[in-house]
Amino acid sequence: MTTVMIVEDDPNIVDLIRSNLVVRGFDTLVSNEGARALNLLDTENPDIVLLDLMLPDVDGLEICRLIRERSNVGVIVVSARGGERDKVSALNVGADDYMTKPFSIEELLARITATLRRTRVAETPAAPPETIIVRDIEIDVAARQVERAGRVIHLTPTEFALLRELAEHRGKSLTHAQLLRRVWGRGYETETEYLRVYVRRLRSKLESEGDEPLILTAPRVGYRLTAD
Repeated sequence: MTTVMIVEDDPNIVDLIRSNLVVRGFDTLVSNEGARALNLLDTENPDIVLLDLMLPDVDGLEICRLIRERSNVGVIVVSARGGERDKVSALNVGADDYMTKPFSIEELLARITATLRRTRVAETPAAPPETIIVRDIEIDVAARQVERAGRVIHLTPTEFALLRELAEHRGKSLTHAQLLRRVWGRGYETETEYLRVYVRRLRSKLESEGDEPLILTAPRVGYRLTAD
């Protein structure tokens, strides 16, 4: 059973989300405080977290950062803050997705499904080993592991999904819409800030100052991974 942790201090929103998730077969955990949410993350190991930003004890962005430091669990921020700066800030600290209140339950369920597809380890038999090598980067597709010059580089599931998509089409420019649809899912084709944030995150982990760029920008088109 899939377990969803709801981190939200508004009881009406909690009841709305929980009742709709339970009737669809999800198990739920609820925390109205950030500190308790971190404890539940450690003890209950949820599959996905729905995180409000305005919590009574700790700012939700800080909770998101702390969650990402200790876990690859999927994180969807669900917030009344609808500005692009808020969305980018949440993605920068590791959120996989961002929803603005008010929202429809159908949209929430679709985003939960899309996020789980990226972040949860598949329960199907392991695929044959496949390693993609670009310069000093080795990408083990089956193990979802990346090494640079022999050193393991920690990537979140969404970061890995984006890198894998670029690597499997290395040398070819993929449009913003293609990447958003393939990594995040249908309905995300206009969320270009998601790509900007996650490409920047990948570059910070895989490129060093003075190196030739690994991920190249095709102006007004999209991105491609170097074919070197």
